[in-house]
Parts: sequence; structure tokens; C-alpha cells
Amino acid sequence: MIGGGATRTVHKTAQKIFVARTCISLSLNGKQRNSHDFCTCAATASSNSRSSIVSRGAISYVSTTRTVSSSIYDYNVRMGEVGRRGNVAAARKLFDDMPERDKVSYASMISIYLKHDEFHKADRLFCETPACMRSIVANSAMVHAYAKAGRIDRAQEIFDKMPERNAFSWTSLISGYFKLGKVDKALELFRKMPEGDKNEITWTNVILGLARNGLVFEARGAFDQMPVKNVVAWTSMIKAYVENSLVNEAFELFKVMPMRNLYSWNIMICGFMDKNRVNEAKELFESMPWRNAVSWTTMVTGLARNGMTVLARKYFDQTPNKDISAWNAMITAYTGEGRMVEAGQLFKSMPKRNIVTWNAIIDGYSKDRQEDEAFLHYVSMLRSCISPNETSLTSLLTSCSGILGVLQAHGLIVQLGFDTETSLANTLITMYYRSGDVSSARVAFDNLEAKDIVTWTAMILAYSNHGFGIHALQVFARMLRSGHNPDGITFVGVLSACSHAGFVKKGRMLFDSIRGAYGLELMPEHYSCLVDILGRAGLVNEAMKVVDEMPPDKYDGVVLGALLGACRLHGVDELVDQIGDELIEIEPDSSGGYVLLANAYAASGKWDKFSELRKKMKDRDVKKLPGLSQIDVNGKSHVFLARDRSHPEMEEIYKLLHEKLLPQMQDFGFDTAVIL
Repeated sequence: MIGGGATRTVHKTAQKIFVARTCISLSLNGKQRNSHDFCTCAATASSNSRSSIVSRGAISYVSTTRTVSSSIYDYNVRMGEVGRRGNVAAARKLFDDMPERDKVSYASMISIYLKHDEFHKADRLFCETPACMRSIVANSAMVHAYAKAGRIDRAQEIFDKMPERNAFSWTSLISGYFKLGKVDKALELFRKMPEGDKNEITWTNVILGLARNGLVFEARGAFDQMPVKNVVAWTSMIKAYVENSLVNEAFELFKVMPMRNLYSWNIMICGFMDKNRVNEAKELFESMPWRNAVSWTTMVTGLARNGMTVLARKYFDQTPNKDISAWNAMITAYTGEGRMVEAGQLFKSMPKRNIVTWNAIIDGYSKDRQEDEAFLHYVSMLRSCISPNETSLTSLLTSCSGILGVLQAHGLIVQLGFDTETSLANTLITMYYRSGDVSSARVAFDNLEAKDIVTWTAMILAYSNHGFGIHALQVFARMLRSGHNPDGITFVGVLSACSHAGFVKKGRMLFDSIRGAYGLELMPEHYSCLVDILGRAGLVNEAMKVVDEMPPDKYDGVVLGALLGACRLHGVDELVDQIGDELIEIEPDSSGGYVLLANAYAASGKWDKFSELRKKMKDRDVKKLPGLSQIDVNGKSHVFLARDRSHPEMEEIYKLLHEKLLPQMQDFGFDTAVIL
């Protein structure tokens, strides 16, 4: 040991030892355990009035080492701060400018990439990291990020190559397998995990992982096996019960908890609200020793969800220090009930708004069919420097009542770079065909690369609903070739297409394949489509047989309506009264059955029964919604109701209808008799 005993006679020997230790220190990256020796030897050398240049060089080296170490530390701190602010490029520049790097430098830069979902860059830097610079922190961060993103194979690969592992890496991988539903693999890893590494977080992840895969009783078994249970573990088990709708079991566990935190109280209140047990939720809320903003917001949201908006407002008004979540919850409650006046007033009085606030108010106006207000609030959001997201644009799109609004919304979607988002493109296709523009729907469909089953179904419905049966079937064939399996709604569109195209054999085959080839449950809409296919083809007896043999729980007004339409179309008058009466009995408050039966009576000239049915509708206060049509001309929408005479160009319009359109309709075989 070099210390105060070093004398002049051995001074040169001490210098040699110091230099040797300096070399060792360099090879060990200047670890702290050598710093005492550096200082001791430097002090010894400086105490001699005739110190050699080597001694002074040693002191200079100590200073340089400290400067480099300090420089690395400063760079790491600055890089972390820049990364936390979201400036990944600036963080990488600092990393590249570093004169030297340590393990922390590599781990920090990799973590910054992972935090901002730049997996490719993180993986590349991880692979470029020298072996001596790979730390357990960097390895664990990579495992965690890939497992969290669902890329479990890559997470497992990195985990397998780790020279040492910690609780974080084990827990991250276990959680990743649970997230993907690979319960057996997750439990296998948990069993292999060293007992000393298993902590409360690991056990908690196992409990929630089992519960979220529907294995709540197995989760309880894991909870009971925990060697030490903290409040987080108890709360996790309560949450597991609540998420599986086992509120009674959750409450029994809640009552015996040795210690509770705010989260355990809040999750229990939420569980009661989810099961419409409002009084118990209120009692629990009142008995809380203390409350936070989440507690109050949970009450406001739960009451509103249970239809108690007035009471929800009382709790909202009593909420101390309302945070933005409480405001959003109350606005959402009002918009959910269509109370846009109250929602608008609350929105205007908010001290601060976020994207959730704007989405709630835009969606509210959209559902209330106030297209102009939805667009105005969208523009106001942009002026407030709030960037819209997919939800904002979806709400804006669904508010459009005409093709011009859809085109405007589509332009915004493209401008903001959301045109590649699958769910948004699906909505766009739907809105285009609902506005009557099937061609634009097809363009949106073709431009989308990442098509899912909803995309294909939307395009099939677009063609089917507009009478392009063959086109719908062609899209269906393409969908099958692409590897997508149809769902129940897809088959509604395809069977409807067969009805429009007159493909009876194809329709029968597709109907049989719903359950036979694809294992799907038959819906009432499937039966009504098949009845319509057979009815349009004049196979009324076969259609009757389908109705007679269908399960009782699928038997509804839609199916009977299709059968009644077939009877009317082919003049099977002897069945009209029977089917019509049964239809009205099933749906006594719906105007649809009355209208279908009235049309059948009018077509066969049974005006006495027609009048009798009209009287029955009046006595039962059943009102038929007037039919309407809409057309956009030169940027202006024109809406026409049945028997509407309010349009300024009424005379010219009716003249055109009677002189040109009605004769053409009659030439095509349409029944233009005056009916209900």
C-alpha cells in the first residue's frame, strides 16, 4: 500500500508503482477504487521539494481523469434532459459529440429511443454497443420495450443472451407473455425465476396477467401464495375481481385489507358503479378518509353512466380543485344525453382544455347532427394549437350530412397525414357511400394499404346498398383471396348483394357457409336476406319454409317484413293479412310494419283495409317518419320531405316529377300508386 511511509529513498519506486496503477486504472475505465491511491501517491510526490516531472505528470493525469469523468457525467445528464423533452435528434447529437462514453451513455440513448417508440434505432444502437459497455440496465430496457410492444420473440432473444438478469427483466418478459395471452409460457418463466428476484411487482403482474386472461381464481391462488403482501398486491387482486365483474368478491377482500390506499378505494367505487350499485358506491365514497381528484371524477363519471346526470352535476360542483378530467367527465355526460346547451356552457367556462375535451364536444355536436358546430369547434381547436388525433377526425367525419362535408373532412384527413389510418379510412368509406358517392368510397378503399375486415365489409356494403350486387361479390372474392375471413356483418352485405343481383343459388350457398364453413352464428339479418332472395325470385313457399324452421330467438320483424314484401310483390294476397297482423303484434309501436301492410293493401286495391289500418295507427299514436332525400347543388344542400311544398322552386320540381320522372318509373315497372 502506498501511503505516508513512502520516503525519498523509495520515491522513484513509488513513482513506478503509481504509473503501473495508472495503466491498470485506464484498463478498468478509471473506477473509483483506484482514486485513493492516485491521491495518496500524488500527495507524497508533491510533498518532496525535488519532485520529478513524473510526479507532476501524475497530478496532471488525476486532473484529466476527473475532467473526462465529469464530462461524461455532464453529457449523460444533458442527454437525459433533452430526451425527456422529446427531442430525440438533439439527444442523439449529444451522444455522437461525446468525447468518451460509458455504460450509462449507451443505456440512456437506447432508453430515449425506446421511450419514443423508435425501436429500429434502439435495436441498431444496441447491436453497435461494445460488449464491455452493455449494462444490465440497457439489456433490461430492451426486453421491457419489446415485450410491451408485443414483439415477444425479440424480447426473448435479448433476454436469453443477457449475462445476468434482474427482477425487472424477468418481470417484463413475464408480463409480455401474459399480454399476448401466452399464459403457460408466462407461468413457466415465473417458475424458473430465482426466488430471490421475485418481488411484489413480479407477483402483482402475475395476478393481473392471470385475471386479464380470464383466470381470476388462479389469480387469487397466486395472491394467496405471495410471501409478503403489500397494499399494491391487495389492490391488484381487488382490481382483478372488478375487471371480471366479481364485485362481491372484490368487496369481501376490500373489507379485510390491513391497509388501504386511495387507489383501492377508487377501484372499489368504480366496481360498484359498473354494476349499477350506485347507493353502495355513494356510501363508500362518503366513508373515505380522504379523497383525490380521481375519487370525485369516478363518482361524476359513474353517476352519469348510470343516467344520473343531475346528481353527477351536484358532485361535480362540489369537487374541490377540479382537474381537467373532472371537467371532461361532466361534458361527456352531457353530450351522451344530447344536452349540448349544458355541454357547451360548461365547455366555455373551462379554465383549460385538452384533446379529450375537444373530442368530447365535437363528438357531441356530431351525434346531435349539428354539423356546422362540429366544424366550428374543430377549427377553434386548431387555432388553440391543439393537434387533432384520429378520434377528432372520426367525430368530424361522422357529423357530415352531405357529400360536401365528407369531401372537406377527407381533405383535412389527407392534409394532416391520417389517410393511412385504417379505422379512419373505414369511416371515410362508410360516410362516402352513405352520402351516395360510391366511386369516392372505392377510391378511399383502393388507396388504403392496411385493410382489415371492417374495410372490406364497408366496401361490400357500399356496393350492396346501392344495388351493385356483382361489384359487391367481386370485392368479397378479393377479400377471401387476401386471407381475411368474413364476419356476420360481411355476410349481411354479401347476401343483400345476391338479393339485388338475383343470385338465388349463390345466396343459398353463402347462407349455408355462414355456420358450416366459418362457424359463425346466424343472425336475424341473415334470415331476412335469404327470405328476400327467395321472395324476389318468386319462391314464396320456400321463403315461408325458411321462416317456419328458423329458431324462435331469431324470429323478428325484419324477417317478417321481408316475407310480407315477397307476398306483396308476387300477389300472394291470402298470406298478407296473416303475416301483416303477426308483424304488427311483434312490433306494435314501429311504423315499419304498418307501412308495409298498408302498401300491400293499396297495391291490391283493398282501400277499406287500408283506411282501417290508418285508423289503427292513429289510435295507437304510431307516427311514420317522413321520407326525405337530399341533393347538393353548387355547394348548397337541398332536402325534400315526402309531400314537401316548402321549396322556393316547388312548381318546377313537381312539374319535372309528373312530366318526366313518373312516366320513366312506370316504364321500368315501378308501382307509383299513392300509398302511405
